[in-house]
This record gives sequence, C-alpha cells and structure tokens, in this order.
Amino acid sequence: MITAEQLEKLKIDPEWLEPLNDTFQRYEINTPLRMAAFIGQCSHESGNFKVLHENLNYSAERLCKVWPSRFPSLEEAKPFHRNPDMIANKVYSGRMGNNEAGDGALYIGRGCIQPTGKDSYTLAGDALGADFMHSPDLVAIPKYAALTAGWFWNKRGLNKEADARDYTAMTKKINGGLIGLDDRVAHINQALAVLSG
Repeated sequence: MITAEQLEKLKIDPEWLEPLNDTFQRYEINTPLRMAAFIGQCSHESGNFKVLHENLNYSAERLCKVWPSRFPSLEEAKPFHRNPDMIANKVYSGRMGNNEAGDGALYIGRGCIQPTGKDSYTLAGDALGADFMHSPDLVAIPKYAALTAGWFWNKRGLNKEADARDYTAMTKKINGGLIGLDDRVAHINQALAVLSG
C-alpha cells in the first residue's frame, strides 16, 4: 500500500491514493520494487498522473517524423496539421480492432498506460466489468486509469520485470521500444526511494 504522505512526496495528487491502492491489491503489485516500477512507468506515460488523454495535436512536420510510413511527405501530412481526430483516424484505422469510421479517434490512448484501439478497450472493459466501448472516457478517470494500467501490467507479466529490475524489458513491453527509458528509470528510482524510506 502507498500512503498519502508518500504520494505527496512524489508530487502525485491525493485523488490517486485509492485508485493506486486498489490496483496494487488487485494485481499483486505488492512490494516496493513492484509499486515503484508501476508508479515510475505510469509517471512517464501520464506526465506524473496528470495527462490521461493521448495528445495527437501534431504539426505536419512532426507527423512525418513520428509516422513516416503513414505521412511520407510534407504535402501528404499538411491536411492533417493540428487535427487530432483526423490524425487518430488515419494512424489507428484498420488495426487494433478499429474497423468502423471514427474508431481511431474514439479509441485513442487514455489512462496511465494508455490502452489504444477498440480491442484493448473491449478486453480491459470485460476484465474490469466496465463498458469502455460505449464510454471510452471512463478510462481517463483515476479509478479506471489506474485499473486499466494494472490490467495491462498484469497481462504483460510486468511484476517479473519489476522484481528483476529489468526496466529495459519492461519498457519494451509497455512502449514497444525504449522511448523515454532514462526518464522512466529516474521516476522508478525516485518512487523506490520514497517507498523504501
């Protein structure tokens, strides 16, 4: 369990106390190493538990860098410049269970680890007994933002990586690559110092 005082030291809003503790209990995130790894990864993914919606407000130039296969030229990216819904529908349509017009924008990443796509929303909702399909914004409230992150954590077996302190393998399972690894490890170490202190 994490305490209100520990959350305060980590500069995490106290509204996260119950959601985090419920998630820790449900998914056996029950040692300082596991809790610190979960908090550290979620802190990186969500701007220290403050950003619970994926930000797709990209410039045309940035789109070419982030998704070069989908936006191979500036000319092709310009119509999508700073239009998050259009961008989401372009990059997420036809995959991750998104099979209807508008699904890409409807099932963008939300929550602490940001499940993305209709398939993830369906599976997480079924596991947690919530209707994320018809109410996807539920994933962006602290209770479900934490629980969906815990569901993802459990599904990927991340307690094992936390126990081994294998933050590289953990980050690959969360991110698909190593984006932000140094920041993630810094957040994990900070949380571990607070939880072990």
